[in-house]
Amino acid sequence: MSPEELLSLGFSNELVVLIISALPIFELRGALPVAINLFHFPWYYALPLVVIGNLLPVPVILLSLNPVSRRLSKTGFFDRFLHRLFEHSSRRGKIIERYERIGLVLFVAIPLPFTGAWTGSVAAVLFGLKFKHALISIFMGICIAGVIVTCLSLLGWTGAIIAGIVVSSLAISGLWRASR
Repeated sequence: MSPEELLSLGFSNELVVLIISALPIFELRGALPVAINLFHFPWYYALPLVVIGNLLPVPVILLSLNPVSRRLSKTGFFDRFLHRLFEHSSRRGKIIERYERIGLVLFVAIPLPFTGAWTGSVAAVLFGLKFKHALISIFMGICIAGVIVTCLSLLGWTGAIIAGIVVSSLAISGLWRASR
């Protein structure tokens, strides 16, 4: 559902930004450009709004993932889905496994697809981080990612080009290391 569709349902601009920032995959990486470039919120208003929205699902995931996954794994479809989710998070979470809390901060802070608060929360549960440590680390990562995405959003096309170069460089570097 696009921001325009949410607005047509009567949601305020702020609520649309909160919803987008709480969604998996989009998170603050999608919500900040919408807030700053589409709704013309000043960055100092958009950033805390998006951080709050992105943090909303984190305690729920941290507290409920184990009990919910145990129940859902009794169903074939959900068992396969959860297995793939955990496998993906485990592969992506090597930095978390190695550096624990600092690794979790870095994992969430890197504004790339599948490295945000949702995946970080799943990885924190998989690697057995304590709730308090995981929540603080994810919050710090969200704040760092928020600053990065805010800067890129304020730079407009220049920011998009910079982000594209950085993402491409990281992808090439990762592929090069993997091929060795």
